[in-house]
Amino acid sequence: MNAFSRRGACPALSTPMQTGDGLLVRLNPVAGGLLPKALIGLGESALRHGNGIMEVTARGSLQIRGLTPASARLLAVEVDALGIAVRTGVPVETGPLAGLDTKEIVDPRPLAERIRAAIDEAGLAQRLGPKVSVIVDGGGRLTMDAVTADVRLVATRTNAGIKWQVAVAGDGQNAKPLVTVEDDAARDIAVAMLRMIAEKGREGHARDLTERQLISLASWHSFAPPSVLPDISPTWGEIGSFAGGSPSASLAIGESGDEGAISPQVGEMSGRTEGGAVERLPVPARFPIGIFDLTDGRALGIGLPFGSMPAKKLIDLTRHAITFGATQIRLAPQRALLFVGLSPTACHSLQHAAATLGFVTNPTDPRARIAACPGAPACASGRIATRDIAETIAAEDGDILDSSFTLHISGCAKGCAHPGPAALTLVGGENGAGLVVDGTAKALPAGYRPRYDAARGVGRIAAAIRGTRLRGETAATCLARLGAAEIIETYRQE
Repeated sequence: MNAFSRRGACPALSTPMQTGDGLLVRLNPVAGGLLPKALIGLGESALRHGNGIMEVTARGSLQIRGLTPASARLLAVEVDALGIAVRTGVPVETGPLAGLDTKEIVDPRPLAERIRAAIDEAGLAQRLGPKVSVIVDGGGRLTMDAVTADVRLVATRTNAGIKWQVAVAGDGQNAKPLVTVEDDAARDIAVAMLRMIAEKGREGHARDLTERQLISLASWHSFAPPSVLPDISPTWGEIGSFAGGSPSASLAIGESGDEGAISPQVGEMSGRTEGGAVERLPVPARFPIGIFDLTDGRALGIGLPFGSMPAKKLIDLTRHAITFGATQIRLAPQRALLFVGLSPTACHSLQHAAATLGFVTNPTDPRARIAACPGAPACASGRIATRDIAETIAAEDGDILDSSFTLHISGCAKGCAHPGPAALTLVGGENGAGLVVDGTAKALPAGYRPRYDAARGVGRIAAAIRGTRLRGETAATCLARLGAAEIIETYRQE
């Protein structure tokens, strides 16, 4: 099995991955953003070497689709010629406005860089699986709450100053809090946790760690640099940490965890959305769409409908951004781009240009509430025309898609666009367009409609919500009250 067929490694520039519509590469700029001219260059490369589709994933990565083995190599050469440095190794991610947001508790980038350096020094990148990741969230308007990670550090203000809350395996809602510590201890605990995960093997995840190991991590208060931390020893079953010559509590390792644990990033090889983003949609104020005050100027967040856009339209938008004075473009989780360095007038002008081109410019746009993979005919695995169905539902029944409600439209049972459960999931299969209520695309659908008629079935559900929703009730609450059996029957009705 070669690098073009493996689904266990991230589709980086040097290791493109086979998807239903050709090879795919995913790019994460080292600097956290791109010069506008560089994004134009990438768009032109996507037109030359791919199928002309570019995407921003739920984790905020840039993807280029439809490559061949030969064209992927040419693309890599052109990315290098553009001077775009892409990140490799264990992902250590910060927020999309890190260092720029006036509401940020602290700039997370210095701590993130120290963790990256410690990972490299410990040689952990080679020992960890490709799905292991770290988040360092400095707070502010655009947090990383919607993105999951094995190790999660979130800045918090305390009476003793700014500290970091360390949490394990999850997103901003469900990660397990461990301890709140200062910078040095946060770095040490993060690296120690990664060492423990590495001892589980290439399939190891933070969810595999035992309670005993987590308790040991929580009691860690070492300030020793990672370079002097001894390796985890499967023989002795502990890792020692020394501050001022005194050993800290030992960290138990090698204990069997939940063998059925699922990586926080399972499904990342979707070719569209990385599985670490379970996409619990935040309130509109947290959505990366709109105008944001910065320490210098403003940023305008613009979304890609369903995370995808023709490269030609991205090029056109970026040319407008250059005209209006944008100095940098940052990739944002939840499938958006942030154009940095704009004046208030320029923000509104670029917003208008983006809307004309078909981008998402309002956080209440129903297209922002739908997760849809490329589907048929773009993807060879797709059994339904997911994007056409999504557009129809957004146009005709978008009023039911409030912030409580995620609609997932999957071309096949792999569920690439949204690995986690959704209130409603349409999935293409041999029997047509199936409906799963409060589950994933991998679940067996309880009802079907013809592939071409799926949007009408969702329209019937939307009508039921409108007819029965109580004052102030969310769509999700209304669906729960209706019950799965009634929803399925409504979907199936002719």
